Amino acid sequence: MPQNTNQLPDNVNADQFENILIYFSKSLMGMENEEDILWDVAKNCISKLGFVDCVIYLVDPGQKMLIQKAAYGPKSPKDQTLYNPVKIAVGEGITGSVATTGSPELILDTTKDSRYIVDDDFRHSEICVPIKYENEIYGVIDCEHPEKGFFTDRHLKMLSAIASICAIKIRSVRTNRQLLEKQRKLIEVREEILELKLKTLSSQLNPHFVFNALNAIQYFITSQNTKLALDYFSTFSKLVRFYLKQIGQDSASLYNEVDMLNWYLKLQKLRYDDSFDYTISMEKNNIISKEAYIPPFVILMLFENIVEQSIINGVTDQHFKIGIKTIKNKVTFDVEYHCKGMDSESTDNHWYRKNMINWKEQIELLNTVKGYQIFHETTSSFNNGTDIKHIVLQLPNLAISENAMD
Repeated sequence: MPQNTNQLPDNVNADQFENILIYFSKSLMGMENEEDILWDVAKNCISKLGFVDCVIYLVDPGQKMLIQKAAYGPKSPKDQTLYNPVKIAVGEGITGSVATTGSPELILDTTKDSRYIVDDDFRHSEICVPIKYENEIYGVIDCEHPEKGFFTDRHLKMLSAIASICAIKIRSVRTNRQLLEKQRKLIEVREEILELKLKTLSSQLNPHFVFNALNAIQYFITSQNTKLALDYFSTFSKLVRFYLKQIGQDSASLYNEVDMLNWYLKLQKLRYDDSFDYTISMEKNNIISKEAYIPPFVILMLFENIVEQSIINGVTDQHFKIGIKTIKNKVTFDVEYHCKGMDSESTDNHWYRKNMINWKEQIELLNTVKGYQIFHETTSSFNNGTDIKHIVLQLPNLAISENAMD
């Protein structure tokens, strides 16, 4: 019988054994790809254990097959690519038996084992260990040698320990991959929910406003105020047509949004018998303003809240001052109005909180879903005994933002 020339004699001491395991552990550290792990183990079985051939298979549960994933030896590929990977049925041959039983096998003479399957060349000894974590078998490490009796119990113990390290690493990689996939799906679902919620908020006329607008038209007609009814209906129609046109759109012309705001305030002023007044100031000759586009309905939703809250709280002599400035990629709305007795958080305003859409929520959704970074700030001050509220709303000029992205 040829002399056993392996590099891991039976009398290897505990320190050497431990050092080899530490080497394998460190070598796999940081790897997050199964193929890299398997190729690294196969390579190190050759370089560190003195083997001449090492093949690693993974179990394909669906096909009940062992699929070759890595190989080092006389015919190992240089680019870590297996062009015709070997497939062995679970339960077939020595390798398939180990995949079935989960128990390692040491074959001193393959000529005496009918299960032996010749791969690229006939070899006289074989060692095969499962890559197993708890009761789950991930694959098999299979090594062969041309000499009879080459492999020893020490080899079996060492390779089993290496397979355990490999199994733990594979388990970690698969668990992390599953967690990442779950997180990805959760993020997708969350984004879809937010997108749907944003579309819902941004594409509907407030039902309360529509109901009261129709009632107002009916009232003007029954009171024989035909001119006012027609004026109201004409303005209401413009507002509805604009809504329908903007449904599903991510941006709207600044000028169109200002027109819509003007129509809305005009309707509310008619409906509430001129109980408030308003002024809108904007630089009409500003080229950037003429070409500016902003997220639709944000400014309208703000005023739906402000106007209704003002009416509910019985604020008299109300005047909404609205200033609009466009500077490069930002459109700023500066709003000032009386807010005596207006407290949207009070229990007295239960109806208000229940029926009105929160414009701040819409902004949060836009910032989350679209990444707009919309800024808003609300401050209060006193002037001659009057409580004044001041809102600054800064929207992105989407015309410039989109051009910057091109």
